[in-house]
Amino acid sequence: MTEGNFVDYVKLTVSSGNGGKGSVHLHREKFITKGGPDGGDGGRGGHVIIRANTQLWTLYPFKFKRHFSAGHGGDGSKNRSSGLQGEDIYIDVPLGTVVKNQETEEVLFEITEAQQEQILLKGGLGGLGNWHFRSSTRQTPRYAQPGIKGDDFNIILEMKVLADVGLVGFPNAGKSTLLGALTAAKPKIADYPFTTLKPNLGIVEYRDYRSFVMADIPGIIEGAAEGKGLGHYFLRHIERNSILLYLIPADTKNLKEEFEILQGELLKYNPELLDKQYIVALSKADLLDDDLKKEYAVEMKEIFGDQPHFMISSVAQQNLMTLKDALWKTLNPVHA
Repeated sequence: MTEGNFVDYVKLTVSSGNGGKGSVHLHREKFITKGGPDGGDGGRGGHVIIRANTQLWTLYPFKFKRHFSAGHGGDGSKNRSSGLQGEDIYIDVPLGTVVKNQETEEVLFEITEAQQEQILLKGGLGGLGNWHFRSSTRQTPRYAQPGIKGDDFNIILEMKVLADVGLVGFPNAGKSTLLGALTAAKPKIADYPFTTLKPNLGIVEYRDYRSFVMADIPGIIEGAAEGKGLGHYFLRHIERNSILLYLIPADTKNLKEEFEILQGELLKYNPELLDKQYIVALSKADLLDDDLKKEYAVEMKEIFGDQPHFMISSVAQQNLMTLKDALWKTLNPVHA
């Protein structure tokens, strides 16, 4: 999936269908010149329905199409025949999509389950035909109801990446390199901050043909929770990951401080993120000699205690299988 194809935020205008008009008709046939009312009802307008599609990974289909309209209901006719219902329109979205009111940014609902369908906008009701308005004192009503008009609505579709493991770290922590080493993903990698501006997804192959999904979330910067840089844009993707993998580079100035800043940004954005299980990996371990590795091993034990933590090198392929074992065990504690 190329970076340009990863679309995770779009604004749409949707319209439900108008209800059809009720019919004003008086029954006529051979030998019956003054029959009673038999005008049928109008059909309801089409609904706008948001539907989960597990084959979609991004909101890219909406990059060039932003307006969606359901069909209008048909008008009623004679012999109490109802008009056809307007055709519903289905808007397919990937799992992890949040639907918001564009004006208020209120969350309307979220699509998180396969085959989930949610009516976003109901079509207008069809009008009643004149057959409904007959009575003992009004035997030939010559009026019927018009159909109710459909509604227009402006919405926001916002996607939060669904993955088993979310990579969390500052820019240049080596997240893209790790994702490339563990999966077939080919994220853009370069030596400057904010190399990754869109989340990258990859399938990590594990033992016995098992696998799990890993997401390289764009780098956090201090102040991200306040919206600094592209902070909120990045942080929302972390909410849907099952576990977090904190990646801290071996050339960091202060291991403990960097970890605390990362956790602090998550805490300010959404305190529930700190309830997620996590693993810590010190990346770029190939830059360290044996003495420095021993020092880091002691320091990491002091900081993280029994929390799983490792020293890895994506370039030199050091401890990657050990890391995958720990991730799988955390994801599948019963079946590990």
